[in-house]
Amino acid sequence: MMALLMAACGSQTPRPVIDRAEGPGIAVPPAPSARDTAPGSAGGITPAPTAKKAPPVKFGGGYKDDGPGDNPPDVEAIPDAVPRAEPLHRFANNPYSALGRDYVPRRELKPYTGRGIGSWYGRRYHGQKTSSGEIYDMFAMTAAHPILPIPSYARVINPGNGRSVVVRINDRGPFHAGREIDLSWTAAAKLGYVGQGSALVEVESVLPGQVLATAPAPAPALAPLARPSPDDDPIARLATVEPEPPLPQVQDARGHFLQLGAFGNRDNAEALRARLARELGELAGKLAVHSDGKLFRVQLGPWADAAAAQLASARLRDTLGMSPVVVQR
Repeated sequence: MMALLMAACGSQTPRPVIDRAEGPGIAVPPAPSARDTAPGSAGGITPAPTAKKAPPVKFGGGYKDDGPGDNPPDVEAIPDAVPRAEPLHRFANNPYSALGRDYVPRRELKPYTGRGIGSWYGRRYHGQKTSSGEIYDMFAMTAAHPILPIPSYARVINPGNGRSVVVRINDRGPFHAGREIDLSWTAAAKLGYVGQGSALVEVESVLPGQVLATAPAPAPALAPLARPSPDDDPIARLATVEPEPPLPQVQDARGHFLQLGAFGNRDNAEALRARLARELGELAGKLAVHSDGKLFRVQLGPWADAAAAQLASARLRDTLGMSPVVVQR
């Protein structure tokens, strides 16, 4: 009897091993990536094949604890966005200014290519309004771009590993110099840089009905971009420097303010205010959107006098790379 039992156990099929990263693993059969499936009839898009299989993503808190927590979804089972014809937003494509820079979004769908740092945003904005007025979903294949039309579609390539995704642009940002696009958590996870916060990416617009070419093979000499050092990234530098004395503040509603952006649409102004609230820490309570009937201004303050406001402006410029304008109200 013992010999029969041992023979039966030896013939059983091994169970799949649960991969545990920073949280509980997910025991599900591997689902095919949207890039490996045949093109469908919707949009006529031919997804690009995976150039190199990315290593398992460590989820948990993620970069700056902005990830999904201990129960992340299977990102490879989430399909890329499928480009389709949509009317452009009435207000989200108007010219605007943010952090001392002027932006003129595109008002028509046409070819676009760009290269720069790709970042991502996660659960701290999950459920909040985007510049398009839609609710941000960190598990959807969406992205924020400073000038691409809202809504529109773009293909984002990580040249460090050859992976690519197609996302739908429905938000504005990022506004820091050198940053090209801000992806949802899921899109960044599929590109393989969610754990390091940012990576060098290439962005190209995708028009409805356009057939995508195969993603370029990864260059052997290129490695995934490391997390920016405090010397290179102003946000990382802000998180690592010794805390400075608090900026002078007053509680009166009148005084000198730092203007961080001006928009013709309130949703865009509120989206910028929500983004800056995370980076400004304790000063986030001083952020407000003021309207004069035509423009919605994102302002920080007030401060008692011009000298105090200039001091605050200089500190924000040194720590976050912002270039606010001092105004009196």
